[in-house]
Amino acid sequence: MPTGRIVERMTLSDIPITTIDGEQTSLAEFDNKVLMIVNVASRCGLAPQYEKLEALQKTYGDRGFTVLGFPSNQFLQELGSEEKIKEYCSTTWGVTFPMFEKIRVNGKQQHPLYTELVKTPDAKGHAGKVSWNFEKFVITPAGDVHRFRPTTEPDSEEIVDLIEASLPAADSTERTETTHSESESGDGTEHSETTHTETEHSETTTETHSEESRA
Repeated sequence: MPTGRIVERMTLSDIPITTIDGEQTSLAEFDNKVLMIVNVASRCGLAPQYEKLEALQKTYGDRGFTVLGFPSNQFLQELGSEEKIKEYCSTTWGVTFPMFEKIRVNGKQQHPLYTELVKTPDAKGHAGKVSWNFEKFVITPAGDVHRFRPTTEPDSEEIVDLIEASLPAADSTERTETTHSESESGDGTEHSETTHTETEHSETTTETHSEESRA
């Protein structure tokens, strides 16, 4: 498990961010969710990670998790406009998780969100600059921030375990309803079989009476 640090969730939530469609918002929109913040780049060799990021979104999105993609040309591998980035993500990887405008993740023009995030150390205890595209920061609802370097795959054991541990347990009510439904289905089958047997008995009795009548 990577080294993490506790950050006041309110501090991060107050930082303004802009969606890929140009709308102003903040992380407050995602309060009480487990967040995975990723600096993405369309022309990076790690771009196939988009597929695994989207798979995480589909698997855990209904349980209170979301990926947040922040395009960046910090390493000169992102497309020129938000429109092209949005089209690429949609048509190539089927991305449905929220995407935001291009930002800088290092340097003098570093986005304020990343000014806070890069203070978090990775598994080796190293904080500081984002090293490359697809670096991942997982933020729990309690404000615990965990950092994963770019080559750590989105579906790696350490990331999945962290997500699972930070989400509420799967709804036990759904499991109960499913069991109840299966039980009702079983009762219906038995009832059908019983009815079928009674029908056969009735037909046999009728045939016997007819034969006796003809005799």
